[in-house]
Amino acid sequence: MTGLERYAHRLRTAEPGGSGADLAAFASMTRGADIVGIGEASHGSKELFTVKDRLLRQLVTREGFSAFAMEISWSAAARIDAYVRTGEGDLRQILREEFQDGYSLLNTEEFLNLFGWVREHNRTSARPVRVVGLDFSDAAPEQYERILTWAAGNEPALVPELRRRYAALRALPTGVATRMAAYNALPLAERKAIAQDAAAAYRLLSEAGTQDPWVLQEARVISHMATEYTVDWSDPAQAKAASRHRDRTMAETAVWWQRQTGGRIVVSAHNGHAAYESAVPEYYPVTMGADLRELVGRAYLAVGTSLNGGDYRARTATGEAGTYSVGPAAPGSNEYTLDKVRHRDFYVDLRAARRDPAVGGWLDAARPTFVIPGRYPNQPTPPLALGRAFDVVVHLHTVRASVPVPQPE
Repeated sequence: MTGLERYAHRLRTAEPGGSGADLAAFASMTRGADIVGIGEASHGSKELFTVKDRLLRQLVTREGFSAFAMEISWSAAARIDAYVRTGEGDLRQILREEFQDGYSLLNTEEFLNLFGWVREHNRTSARPVRVVGLDFSDAAPEQYERILTWAAGNEPALVPELRRRYAALRALPTGVATRMAAYNALPLAERKAIAQDAAAAYRLLSEAGTQDPWVLQEARVISHMATEYTVDWSDPAQAKAASRHRDRTMAETAVWWQRQTGGRIVVSAHNGHAAYESAVPEYYPVTMGADLRELVGRAYLAVGTSLNGGDYRARTATGEAGTYSVGPAAPGSNEYTLDKVRHRDFYVDLRAARRDPAVGGWLDAARPTFVIPGRYPNQPTPPLALGRAFDVVVHLHTVRASVPVPQPE
């Protein structure tokens, strides 16, 4: 603990706004990184979301970061991105309509405030912040229309075949949850045919005489989505392979965006994705963080979040959301030791801290760690070696459950 305290920096607050002087050291830790992953120990804790908002604001205003990528679908992010760039639409309505089904835990006041701040920042900034979706569980009708509109103006001969290949997908009902349920309900043979068509549409565009990298990315996402819907999640081998594919694809999307734009990007995801090592390799064999390190080397920085205890929201197997509690951290866990540091809330550069041999040994030993899934019931304390998983850890003494955006009356 003495060694950790030497490198720990007090965090003034987990709430965004006010002075960022206490984050100066954090900003310096990110220099040299083009992609900074900021994890969350749960998908449903208020302070984990607000501290992420606070770190994002610091990186945008002080370090020139220009994108915020999330573990949400590409098409959902496209709507949010349009809002933060132009003010198009009603943000509450967008979040309500896009953050459904597995994404419903993100429809919170905390993210409403985060995107609201990005919109205000973009009103006057010469370097607007974009919003990027790394996931591919859904594609809205507008995504197909963007592809077809581009083709009509640049490769009109492709339009009839593209329409044929996307016909079944475009025929799915509107509404994220309704569309995903209808897609899942299709017979497996039909879902496999759809995946073949989506792959063929992508090949058609990738082999065209005229190409647009953004259109290709839209088509690539659709192909990834269609492949995912052919998975039998009751088969452990298929589920494990699909999880592997998902983390790899999210990493490739973040790298694609960074290289396409040249800007620095914050990647927001669960700790289980942002980390270099998986806490549950039987389900997630290789993490997005490991893929990012492979793809860009030390241009990726992994930041984990940690908590001693508190509340979080999660969904049951039937899809209902509830509030649950964990902690305080048990003796022998990573959080138990972190919480003994004299600061209530703090962040620590684990790369620097491991210069102390005693700390280095502690960091490299796997011990129980809060890695709280979005589903309940769960097993929230798998073994993880912090020093092998993250470069930086932000520790919070206690957290409250995130606050859902109220439904309109």
